[in-house]
Amino acid sequence: MHPSLLRRLVPALVTAALLTPAAAAGAPAPDAAPMATGTMATGTMDRSAGTAQIFDDTVYVALYGHPGTRALGALGEQGAAATIRRVQRLAARYRPHTQRRVVPALEIIATIASRSAGADGDYSAESSVAKLRPLVEAARRAGVYVVLDLQPGRSDFLTQAQRYRELLLEPHVGLALDPEWRLRPGERHLQQIGSVSAAEVNRVIDWLAGLTREAGLPQKMLLLHQFRTSMIRDRASLDLSAPEIAAVVQMDGLGSQPAKRATWAAIRRGAPPGLAFGWKNFIDEDRPMLSPRATMRVRPQPVWVSYQ
Repeated sequence: MHPSLLRRLVPALVTAALLTPAAAAGAPAPDAAPMATGTMATGTMDRSAGTAQIFDDTVYVALYGHPGTRALGALGEQGAAATIRRVQRLAARYRPHTQRRVVPALEIIATIASRSAGADGDYSAESSVAKLRPLVEAARRAGVYVVLDLQPGRSDFLTQAQRYRELLLEPHVGLALDPEWRLRPGERHLQQIGSVSAAEVNRVIDWLAGLTREAGLPQKMLLLHQFRTSMIRDRASLDLSAPEIAAVVQMDGLGSQPAKRATWAAIRRGAPPGLAFGWKNFIDEDRPMLSPRATMRVRPQPVWVSYQ
């Protein structure tokens, strides 16, 4: 994270130390090419597992953040009803620039990387289902897709995902894993950039696929954040064969457009078959931020576009 961005964010947080990607804007990552810093169809989807391919001829346009917390992204800058209206307007701006169906979406940070260990010692502040449900339900009523984002600290992704089983049983709710905030023993947020093994991601896929299959739900999105190749260790070993899961890597680089394009190329290199890719636009930090038209000109065209 660029130091000036960090200084703006940290004082605004009560329990978290958080959190936009931590690499310095435009700085090369040591393990890859030069890196930048770091009408939903639930009403018409066939509900039998695996039959609805959620990325087929579709692009999702999302707001990212935590309800009621302006410092964590655009999603938290207004109340629930205004958030729904804002993302619907944003998605509408994309429709003239793609032949694909455009679906508004929300990426809700459910567990927040924290400065303190907390009572459970995991350096992650977990939101309750009760706190998240009003926005999740508002999104369902409006035809907006939802992804629950996990920043697990020293916990693991599967343990945290299981906390939100009740919400993940909703047909319009998927899951996002942010390895930047996955710590190994002895690590601390903002002192190291976290990472996750493909084996740990595969355990989440197995569990989420089973949940989806047993409940007869539509295919679910699994979003993986990445702006360094080292953030998902042994990524080629990801098992993407479960028809219940559609996996997408979101390119989380911020900064200049040449640096972002370098990150985009680096994280796509060597991707396993079946892995889709998404793009993030940083409203204040990108130089410049791409317009909807320019975002849809990125190649390959992203299936997920998020705004922070």
